[in-house]
Amino acid sequence: MQFGLLGSGFERFGSQEKLRTQPLEHLFEVYVQVNREAESDASVRSAAAHFFRRLEQSEEQALELWRHFREITIHEYKRIYQRLGVEFDHYSGESFHRAETQTVLDELRSRRLLKTSQKGTGVVDLSDKGDMSNYATLVRSDGTSLYITRDVAAALDRKQRFSFDEMIYVTDKSQTMHFQQLFRILQAMGHPWAGSCHHVAFGLVQGMSTRRGEVLFLEDVLEEAQSRMIHNMRQSRTSKELEDPEVTAERIGISALIVQDFKGPLISDYRFEWDKVLQAQGDTGVFLQYTHARLCSLLRQQDCEISCSDFSPLTDSRSVSLLQHLLRYDEVLLQCATDLQPKHLVNFLMTLSHLVASAHRELPVKGSSEAVAQARLCLFSSVRSVLANGMRILGITPVDKM
Repeated sequence: MQFGLLGSGFERFGSQEKLRTQPLEHLFEVYVQVNREAESDASVRSAAAHFFRRLEQSEEQALELWRHFREITIHEYKRIYQRLGVEFDHYSGESFHRAETQTVLDELRSRRLLKTSQKGTGVVDLSDKGDMSNYATLVRSDGTSLYITRDVAAALDRKQRFSFDEMIYVTDKSQTMHFQQLFRILQAMGHPWAGSCHHVAFGLVQGMSTRRGEVLFLEDVLEEAQSRMIHNMRQSRTSKELEDPEVTAERIGISALIVQDFKGPLISDYRFEWDKVLQAQGDTGVFLQYTHARLCSLLRQQDCEISCSDFSPLTDSRSVSLLQHLLRYDEVLLQCATDLQPKHLVNFLMTLSHLVASAHRELPVKGSSEAVAQARLCLFSSVRSVLANGMRILGITPVDKM
């Protein structure tokens, strides 16, 4: 229905020129306007339903508009995700599997799982007692498919194409019930691999705004993070002269956003405050970057080659605490993979950064004996390596100077 609204809305007041110059913003404008009108005008809702039926019936004009929207949207996604260092091998949403829904419905009927309700809709009973206390609707009364119908088709196709060991859906938590129903339907259809399908739900960000207002586009957030970080770097007395301050500011700003998003349970809502997110001290992405840059600076200052042959001089409590914490790295990565929660790695890196900050103050390299100096340099080098690798796993590009 939402795409029906967008398609019919664009036919009414869309602009090809705006679609060419500001594609995502214009589609959003059309989407907001048509939804607002649909709330009070039944004819708008009817036009949207009609447009969706045209799609289901493979009418070429409607399909061409859908393909056009899809192509420009994916083009924009690729451009924006590139700033985050993110690439996808396949773009294949549930709407891509529209043509396969009839096969799904035929299989459900043959297994006597699809029933017709009193309203004329096609439903699958998911209740334990078979009393329809819990059911999923897969066909509207007008015969058109729903999101979940196409998601079933998509899951079957992905299993056949990729022969996956595990399939993870990452969406906001409002779709939790949807995915519970999806997995139950797949199991009822006799697919044991449904047990290897997981939903990772994320919460809402509250209080975030940019200079363009309350409605947020990811690109606006990235621009805002970079702009604020450049300002902070110019105000800081400790900032070094950088070859490309804008690139550094972008990387630090992105790391701040990622750490803020990942440091708690993904499903939790949280309040966003720019000043806190971009603090150089505290549990922020900026602090991780600062710690990494500081360790890089320490290692650059050394004239000698670092030899890690003898750790025996590291008997003080600071060194022992750091070494013990480093030993937890593989355990933390396993926990992240098992729970599908990045917070374990974020918290590990934060603790590591706080520990090494204390060690850096209290364990001088200069003025120490050669054996102690080499052992401490090796320790700081190891911390820098683990910190950098951990940040990369989170999607953060470490900076060497800031």
